[in-house]
Amino acid sequence: MPTSLPSTLRLTAISAALLTAAAPSIADSTAFELGAIQVSARKTQLGEIGEEQTSSLLTQEEISRFNRQDVGEAVNLLSGVSIAFSGARNEKTINIRGFDSRQTPLFIDGIPVYVPYDGNVDISRFTTADLAAIQVAKGFSSVSYGPNAMGGAINLISRKPRDRFEGDIKLGLAEGNERQAAINVGSNQGLWYVQAGVSYLDSDYFRMSSDYQPTIREDGGHRENAYRKDRKLSLKLGLTPNTTDEYALSYYKQEGEKGQPPSTDPTVNRFWQWPYWDKESLYFVSRTAVTGYETVKFRLFQDEFDNELNMFTNGTYTTLTNPLSGVSVYKDKTWGGSFELSSSRLENNEIKFVTHYKVDKHEGSNAVGTVDESFRDSLLSLALENNYWLRSDLMLSLGVSQHSLTANKVYKSGATLTKPDRMSATNGQAGIFYDYSENTRLYATVAQKTRLPTLKDRFSLRFTTYIENPNLQPEESVNYEIGYQGSPWPGAKAEAAVFHSQIDDKIQTVYQPGATTCTAGNRCQMQNVGEVRSTGIELGLRSPVTRWLELGGNITWIEMKNLSDPASKLTNVPHRKTNAYAVIRPFDKLEIIPFVESESNRWASNTVRIGRHTTFNLKAAYHPTKALTVEAGVNNLGDKNYSLSDGYPSPGRSWFANASYRF
Repeated sequence: MPTSLPSTLRLTAISAALLTAAAPSIADSTAFELGAIQVSARKTQLGEIGEEQTSSLLTQEEISRFNRQDVGEAVNLLSGVSIAFSGARNEKTINIRGFDSRQTPLFIDGIPVYVPYDGNVDISRFTTADLAAIQVAKGFSSVSYGPNAMGGAINLISRKPRDRFEGDIKLGLAEGNERQAAINVGSNQGLWYVQAGVSYLDSDYFRMSSDYQPTIREDGGHRENAYRKDRKLSLKLGLTPNTTDEYALSYYKQEGEKGQPPSTDPTVNRFWQWPYWDKESLYFVSRTAVTGYETVKFRLFQDEFDNELNMFTNGTYTTLTNPLSGVSVYKDKTWGGSFELSSSRLENNEIKFVTHYKVDKHEGSNAVGTVDESFRDSLLSLALENNYWLRSDLMLSLGVSQHSLTANKVYKSGATLTKPDRMSATNGQAGIFYDYSENTRLYATVAQKTRLPTLKDRFSLRFTTYIENPNLQPEESVNYEIGYQGSPWPGAKAEAAVFHSQIDDKIQTVYQPGATTCTAGNRCQMQNVGEVRSTGIELGLRSPVTRWLELGGNITWIEMKNLSDPASKLTNVPHRKTNAYAVIRPFDKLEIIPFVESESNRWASNTVRIGRHTTFNLKAAYHPTKALTVEAGVNNLGDKNYSLSDGYPSPGRSWFANASYRF
């Protein structure tokens, strides 16, 4: 890996005039500002989430309007974002401009929450009931996110109360015997505040499309083994002794259960269930103005991830494949923190120094508790960022960061693994932001980013079908983007982006000569062999048309090329994705919301290409009072039979009904 900025880190002049739906500001809403990560902002908006930032933003209002119950469903509303489905583990994952979940990590209030072992996270386990907003950075992101934000980052922003007493209650029913309930309450007493929330979601199955053709593994109707249950508790205590300082302690407890629907392909024999998928977290976040020019922020965290996988011989789910190895128990833990010092002492400059330290621990055991594997990594990151206002309407942002990864412990029962040497990577980025008018921003950015290999990348033997690679090196991307954000006419919001990414040293599976599969006799290995180029356009617009009608939507085109191995397909990314909606108000208390989602073909593997699909959704929301909302709707109104992963069909036509009350 290079230890200095490559010559490619030059701003390039690419011109375009394009549009993607801009998110509204939530600076005045019930968002936890300490939880936001600055991408770029004017000095007057430091610590807030302003419209002029380049990150995309989804507010709780938008999440509720389109009935998005988990984070994956919510971010799929945005341009440049697509959802993938890992049928092998019944996990919903996210791609941002072609970067997968390991390359675009998940954060809560700026704190990393991805699973230590493989860098992934089942995004459908994270429900949206207690969120104020979701912030999505694409390509160019602040150094405050720390390492591994190769393609961007997803930041879940929690709530913070504004009034002396406030809250909301939501109850819902849906297809599949689904029940959900959530309550959030908060109080801000000036000197201190408290915010608490509990949510519950339980579903027994989902309904298959009537166009689905039955197989021996799935006869249609109710999807087999598709149950889920998610419970969540969140609590935040905050202290605000003055107008500049804030200290907050947060606690999260998530408990989940899920089944993996079997593949509809009769040749695939995988019958899995997770009796628990639990996460417990404790976070501390603070901001202190130490002088009139300098501010210090601390983030401290500890996360624990526990889950159990049961592997059965057939669809009765009664007999384990093996009394010992048929049960896999993971106990993962991560802890660490970050320190951030920002200074505006130099005129027209905001200089930020950030350091991150993180320890990831993974432990796997069998049915009787015998530890089969134990790994521990430590990660250190140092970064410097400067936002320099060349003049009041023109800002230059420069950043550099250095990351190092050390393997502290490597153990795998029955295998001899080598502890690798310490590895490091250096990144640099630059962006220029021009406020052409009060409502128009133009920008150009370039960012060199890396992803350090995970424990699984380096050490997983994948049931003896892989060879470990302890010296696997980081993969690297250089992300270019030019864009526009603004209001082309009163009431309208628009955004545009042209982007290009050069991905080198991509970590990919390498087969034995002549082999096309990984087996105990022909073992594969993860290596730095990939070279990928990704180019795309995002367009979107939303605007009121009349007093009773609002229209909006976005479209993404992306072209990805595997230069190192053209025969190997780049999977799970559609070439085109379109969202479009209308908000129709026949009278003041009623909203009718039709919503269309369309995706082109995508490769599921080297040999299987999943067809394009378009789904129509419809919802009606009635507001008898300002505080009360009653709504009902249908997803996939046309009962389209489609899938995001080969052998794993998506739900057919499904109804839902909700009621919510704010106080």
